[in-house]
Amino acid sequence: MRVRPMLALLGLLYWGAGAQAEEAIAVIAGVTPPHIAFGRRNLRDIFLKRIVIDQDGTALVPLNLAPGDPLRIAFSLAVLGKRPDGLERYWTERYFHGVSPPYVVHSEEAMLRFVTETPGAVGYVALCRVDDRVKVVARLPVPRKMARKIHEVCAH
Repeated sequence: MRVRPMLALLGLLYWGAGAQAEEAIAVIAGVTPPHIAFGRRNLRDIFLKRIVIDQDGTALVPLNLAPGDPLRIAFSLAVLGKRPDGLERYWTERYFHGVSPPYVVHSEEAMLRFVTETPGAVGYVALCRVDDRVKVVARLPVPRKMARKIHEVCAH
């Protein structure tokens, strides 16, 4: 008799894990990705342009979505610990040292295409948008406060 409630609970836990997995942020690169470890610290340094080449000397090309895009906000919170507008001072300072911020593309499809066609490119999309044109090099959890927005992205 007690087995059924336990199975129901396990089913809910499994379903919840699947929902969270679909709402993950996929860090993507081309089919032949750069030779670098894609841990959170390296991702932060790649997107802050502190690491600019991989182990083979290939230039890294980080890409962002537009600053107001919910996925960009989720990525920035997950990797950089700040919203995109919280980095303005950082990029202003870096600009005076000759370093400009990552390129901005205006859709996840544009992100997929750019990454596919550009050696060294590293970007991100909602995990539900990944296809065989790219390789997922890291998966990031969506910050709790952004989960609903990312769920809406994947639902469309």
